Amino acid sequence: MNTIQSMNLLLTGEEGMSRLFDLDIQLLHDSFLTLVAVFVLFLAGSFFFFNPARKFLEKRKQGIADDIQSAKNEREEAERLKKEYEEKLSGVDSQVEQILSDARRKALSNENKIIIEAKEEADRIIERANQEAKLEKQRVAHEVKNEMVSVATAMAGKIVATSIDEATQERLLDETLKEMGENTWLS
Repeated sequence: MNTIQSMNLLLTGEEGMSRLFDLDIQLLHDSFLTLVAVFVLFLAGSFFFFNPARKFLEKRKQGIADDIQSAKNEREEAERLKKEYEEKLSGVDSQVEQILSDARRKALSNENKIIIEAKEEADRIIERANQEAKLEKQRVAHEVKNEMVSVATAMAGKIVATSIDEATQERLLDETLKEMGENTWLS
């Protein structure tokens, strides 16, 4: 027998052998039930496992997207702050120079003000000293005049007591007063 004939025998089931692939009702029924069970299991698995897993993955995806957006916003904010600080730092040198210039100008102004006030105070002190010296000079001159009058009076008293009468004494006193002058007594 050749090979083709033996294959035919196998497929037709003749010679007491059973068929290799039996398509009977039981096989179709079992296959249908298996397919229904797989579909029901897929639906149950989808409802209990796949949907929560999808929701979890969607939340995770949204969280990652939010984190990426937040990081992007923070990066933009950081870049903006960096630019702002760089601008401030570039302007700091000119501000420092301006502040130092103002401080120098104020210091010079204060220095000049202090010098002027010191000169004015020195002038006041000198003026006060001159006035005090003038008053002291007048006081000493007055004391000297008083002393001279006392000495002259004492001497005149002694001279008059010994040699001059009262009329002569008055005449000498008048002459002495005229010689000294009125200005001498007033100063």
